[in-house]
Amino acid sequence: MKILFDTTGLDLGVKEVIEGAILSKEELNIEPTLVGDEDIIRPILNEIGMDMNILDAKEIITNEEEPAFAIRRKKDSSIVVAFNNLNEYDAFISCGSTGALLAGGMFMAGRINNVKRAVLPTPIPTINGNTLLIDSGANMDVDADLLVQFAKLGTVLKQVTEGIEKPKVGLLNVGVEENKGNALTKEAFLKLKEADINFIGNIEGRDINKHLCDVLVCDGFVGNIILKNTEGLAGFIMTLLKSKVISNLSDNAKLEVMQSLSPVVKTLDYREVGGVLLLGLKKLVIKAHGASDRNAIKNAAKSALLMHENKLIDKIENSFRGEI
Repeated sequence: MKILFDTTGLDLGVKEVIEGAILSKEELNIEPTLVGDEDIIRPILNEIGMDMNILDAKEIITNEEEPAFAIRRKKDSSIVVAFNNLNEYDAFISCGSTGALLAGGMFMAGRINNVKRAVLPTPIPTINGNTLLIDSGANMDVDADLLVQFAKLGTVLKQVTEGIEKPKVGLLNVGVEENKGNALTKEAFLKLKEADINFIGNIEGRDINKHLCDVLVCDGFVGNIILKNTEGLAGFIMTLLKSKVISNLSDNAKLEVMQSLSPVVKTLDYREVGGVLLLGLKKLVIKAHGASDRNAIKNAAKSALLMHENKLIDKIENSFRGEI
């Protein structure tokens, strides 16, 4: 499998992306190509003692820039160069601007036929596994028909990546009753009931982490708030445990507690996920967290490999064939 790795956008710098690409090559048998400034990349490769394909790109699109404008203006940016060459590769992994990736994905990679919008599906940790939150930030304003499409996209993704035959789909709402919510959720509820999916009804915010459903549908505005709150709460819980509990223990007790908490920490660690797929595009494009390390980059490649081997794009195309 051939994967493009964007060397820009990572808090830990270019070298960490390169190390992640090397891990992907060594552990996953990936054929990596680095995208970015060759004048920066080549000396790092020489220092490590590795050789790797490079697509030279001198410009960077920042999070502060308007995505669509930046995609048009910065033709020599790593994201634009990657999208221009993506037809020759199987996947693209980037820690760069989410907006630029979405804009490039929509306008350059293209949407799967009959898919109206690309979405960001994010796994939210639960007591047993995870619930796929979709959308988690790509689409701030949606209608009921879009929410139905999100549910279908999430269903196929769960089937492909986790082997769940009939993923349970829930609609995020303020109550479990059918008549609860605003105009959008009320209409979406009725349409989800009629859709060819395993819809189980409304899910309240307090139940997100109980794994009542496999796919949880909402608009990107609400989804992004849920996502950021989950990230913040995970950090808060660990800080609270360290300051109020672990700090008062003996050294031996601290070690035992930290070892016991290791599975919990792993569950809440975004680096275990690796990245989030821009779902609905004709190519595999994965947005990795800006605070990722080399293992997170490798895990993003691992996710891409799983989806590639299980022909995710083909299965979505088949699922949406005949939609209007």
